[in-house]
Amino acid sequence: MTRNRTIGILIFDGVEELDFVGPYEVFTMSNEAHGFEGRERPDTVILVSETGGPITGAKGMRVEAHVSIADAPQLDLLLVPGGQGTRPAAENEKLLAWIAQRATAAEWTTSVCTGALLLCAAGPARGKRVTTHWGFIEQLRKRGEAAEVLENIRYVRDGNVVTAAGVSAGIDMALWLTGQMHGQDHARLTQRLMEYDPAPPYSAAV
Repeated sequence: MTRNRTIGILIFDGVEELDFVGPYEVFTMSNEAHGFEGRERPDTVILVSETGGPITGAKGMRVEAHVSIADAPQLDLLLVPGGQGTRPAAENEKLLAWIAQRATAAEWTTSVCTGALLLCAAGPARGKRVTTHWGFIEQLRKRGEAAEVLENIRYVRDGNVVTAAGVSAGIDMALWLTGQMHGQDHARLTQRLMEYDPAPPYSAAV
């Protein structure tokens, strides 16, 4: 029987939009895939902001959160996206404490892009092998919190901590996580329903 999970995606001012919208699409499309297969939709996917109010992304997208960090339910999967907003967020002790607390009970704690900065600052990724956006590799290494910061890789798993490289890599990671939670065949169906078959624009013309 498929287990019901609550997936929480943290959002904040300055978040890189595709970092969270990409995984949100994967996890919610996974629910659609369950319906396509004749099963109940098992996962609840929520956007969480510090106050529960709207945020403005790095490219200007305005997004309304579902809940605040204070009102968020227990999470089975926590995803922390990246973007320029991670720099001030890394100094936000309240937010870091929330990430640390929720990661303790989560089945999976994950990040996309410079969200790895917050997982390191909050504690879940300290002493772990991680990755991040190629432009932030050296800065994260200099912090000395991760055991190793890998480059030229889409995502890295170390225990129950999974970190993805920049932006679109979060989609790849989310599909892998879907396979871990619901099986590889289900993840492949989710990918097919999304029509996700990347082809760089210079080679996509027919």
